Amino acid sequence: MDEKLIKKEVLHQGKGNTDYADGTKISFHIKTETCDEEPKIIDDSRQWKEPAELLLGKKFKLEALEACIRTMASGEVAAFTIDKVLLAPYPLVSKTLRDAYSKNKINKEKKPHHCCGMGFKEGLGYPDLDELVKTPKDLKFTIEIMKVARAGSYEKEFWAMSEEERINSIPALKEEGNSLYKVGDHEGASKKYSEALGRLEQLMLREKPGDEEWLKFNDMKMPLLLNYSQCQILQGEFYSAIEHCSTVLEKQPDNVKALYRRGRAYVEVFSPTEARRDLEKAAKLDASIAHSCRSLLSRLAKMEAEKNSQDKTAYSKLFTSS
Repeated sequence: MDEKLIKKEVLHQGKGNTDYADGTKISFHIKTETCDEEPKIIDDSRQWKEPAELLLGKKFKLEALEACIRTMASGEVAAFTIDKVLLAPYPLVSKTLRDAYSKNKINKEKKPHHCCGMGFKEGLGYPDLDELVKTPKDLKFTIEIMKVARAGSYEKEFWAMSEEERINSIPALKEEGNSLYKVGDHEGASKKYSEALGRLEQLMLREKPGDEEWLKFNDMKMPLLLNYSQCQILQGEFYSAIEHCSTVLEKQPDNVKALYRRGRAYVEVFSPTEARRDLEKAAKLDASIAHSCRSLLSRLAKMEAEKNSQDKTAYSKLFTSS
């Protein structure tokens, strides 16, 4: 920490050492204000949904702030006055923190913005930050360290993982989902499968469609989509199940599980033609599920008969004289 450009005042002593290794996760509250005679508060994390978090050594955009936090022990409260020459990135960092943690997010559609190098063509969407870009100032940061999680003691966020860790996290999430499903926690299982699918989508965005890695990731998606669709059916989310099974069937038209589950969902939303098509095909492809398919088709026939009867009754009432 450059003591000529950063002045520290300890307001409350913390406990423990500060020899933080890279990868340590720090949870902290921060209040930023100008150094004017009448200070103006720019940010106050106590007005946000939760404290901010910083992963040390991961190229945080505001190096001066990370340097300050590295000097603080758990539970410590300190005020840092930082020279404006070190604060050029602060408006963008503040915007990022507000977007992530603020309870009252701005409507981004009404306030478009984008960055170009270190300049901001259309502003950041926050007038006070736009003013700070135009007129840099020394700022005072009051920081309280809420929690310190040493490297290796917590589950890494996906963005902080190495490529190998990201790929390995997906089957791990699938197994967690399977375990939750076995004990009847279909909602919890659904969340695990959904998270794994989201991670796969992020990995696939980095690959060219059709290339070897992209195809490998796409193959990994299929069982996750099937597991997720089963959970959706059990939670009554039938249209979601239909959508995800359809994604599988686009790649694997004869996938029996996808046909059966989509057919079952079609029964539940009363789409007789589609249900009959999927269930009859599934029964032909796999004799072991033929009985289950026939049971659903029998139920579908009863639903159709009831619907026809109701329609006939309603139609006849139209011509019944009062």
